[in-house]
Amino acid sequence: MEVTGDAGAPESGDIWTLKPCLLRRNHSREQHGVAASCLEDLRSKACDILAIDKSLTPVTLVLAEDGTIVDDDDYFLCLPSNTKFVALANNEKWAYNNSDGGTAWISQESFDVDETDWGAGLKWKNVARQLKEDLSSIILLSEEDLQMLVDAPCADLAQELHQSCATVQQLQHTLQQVLDQREEVRQSKQLLQLYLEALEKEGSLLSKQEESKAALGEEADAVDTGISRETSSDVTLASHILTALREKPAPELSLSSQDLELVTREDPKALAVTLNWDVRKTETVQEACERELALRLQQIQSLHSLRSISARKASPPGERQNPKRAKQDPT
Repeated sequence: MEVTGDAGAPESGDIWTLKPCLLRRNHSREQHGVAASCLEDLRSKACDILAIDKSLTPVTLVLAEDGTIVDDDDYFLCLPSNTKFVALANNEKWAYNNSDGGTAWISQESFDVDETDWGAGLKWKNVARQLKEDLSSIILLSEEDLQMLVDAPCADLAQELHQSCATVQQLQHTLQQVLDQREEVRQSKQLLQLYLEALEKEGSLLSKQEESKAALGEEADAVDTGISRETSSDVTLASHILTALREKPAPELSLSSQDLELVTREDPKALAVTLNWDVRKTETVQEACERELALRLQQIQSLHSLRSISARKASPPGERQNPKRAKQDPT
């Protein structure tokens, strides 16, 4: 929905998009649906709809869920539709209301800190800080970390990275592309694996000799597995790494670079026992992890080289010319 500006909102002639919002007073169970083009427009409508006396102005708008003060139009525009606001008059202080305007889906029980959600919130913020320090670390992140940043609220991620919402939306789009590319590679590897398995089955049907060799190979693997059971306790990989290795097709695409390095360092026989695999399959997965790790490190080096070249090109002309003048100095 679009409207042309009126008094107290955008200037005449401007076109602003209306954002649907929910308003209520502090300690009140009654909420009102309004549409506003900007914060000033929302404040004005809050005074009218909630019957706030003008002597109690200025009105402060805060988020109903946690009391965050909203005083920036850009942040307001990044908030989702039907965001719940509490209008605080004069020096009124925000107080949590477990009924939240009478809605049934929020209760005091749901307000209590959920350890899982709280931990997930802290984790994506830590990943965001890592990304803020070095954007090229996108290549090193696991799929889980990438998905967390994609799913993070745009406004919160923008605040954490100190970037505009438009920039963060583009970043999330890029992260989704990275995930899509890894998924395409995974599907390609799955198709190749299915093709190889089909060829192997066809060959086994045509040759009894191949069947006998396969049986001997299985016995040899069983022997190897039995020997390596003594070293199974040496595997120190975290549970999420072992889960990815067991359950994910092309697990090297799901793990972070640090996890890949840990996998490559494990003893193949001990890891085979832990995963209940044969040694050959374990070594194949470790080799795939090593190749993926090398590829990511190569990409990082390329990005750093490009960044250095860009920095030199972007330096002021005077800085680039100073060394030349120094060479021409007769002294």
